Amino acid sequence: MAGHSKWANIQHRKGRQDEKRGKIFTRLIKEITVASRMGGSESGANPRLRLAMDKAYENNMPKDTVERAIKRGAGELEGVSYEEIRYEGYGIGGAAVIVDCMTDNRVRTVAEVRHAFSKHGGNMGTDGSVAFLFKHCGQLMYAPGTSEEKLMEAALEAGAEDIVANDDGSFEVVTGPYDFINVKAALEKAGFKAEFGEVSMKPSVETALEGEDAIKMRKLLDVIESLDDVQEVYTSAVMDETGA
Repeated sequence: MAGHSKWANIQHRKGRQDEKRGKIFTRLIKEITVASRMGGSESGANPRLRLAMDKAYENNMPKDTVERAIKRGAGELEGVSYEEIRYEGYGIGGAAVIVDCMTDNRVRTVAEVRHAFSKHGGNMGTDGSVAFLFKHCGQLMYAPGTSEEKLMEAALEAGAEDIVANDDGSFEVVTGPYDFINVKAALEKAGFKAEFGEVSMKPSVETALEGEDAIKMRKLLDVIESLDDVQEVYTSAVMDETGA
């Protein structure tokens, strides 16, 4: 699409995540609790828990808060029991959307997510309707001007799956979802500090939206992300700055 910059999009996404920090502790506590319940309280043997703890500490969550969430998940402390639910659907222009939730009330959550889709121009789909368009992986973004040859050598040595050179000069290192922490640490040791990194659902095909369509899609995503039970929202939509 005209003027589309992978780097601008990823920077905008980072900015949006920073804006949502007021809710991030609640979401991380849920993730730590569920990860501990499903895979045990030992982070060394539970990659999902280790990833959640790493993200919590990156966001300056106090250690005792993290430990309480782990104990709650392991059944050592009383607390609300959450279940994971994934909803799939379509936004503006047929862009694919995945909504990952954790809830103690499935009926409430599905009603809220469905209402958000229908009120803002989207449609809820069935299970599996768009998930096949995404890959669960780690993504590390490096600024334009980074040495491609040196980054590639270090990334492959660290165990990365792929290195993508974008048209705008930025680079993306793709990892397995649970290799993300180790690859990121190895690259930092080699002198490459990522500008942005996360474990995500990466779309295999992107849907370019501009102008009014981009604005409508951003509104839809904002409304879904604001729901209390929503943990993460992934989309194939790539929006120009008008819709940012």
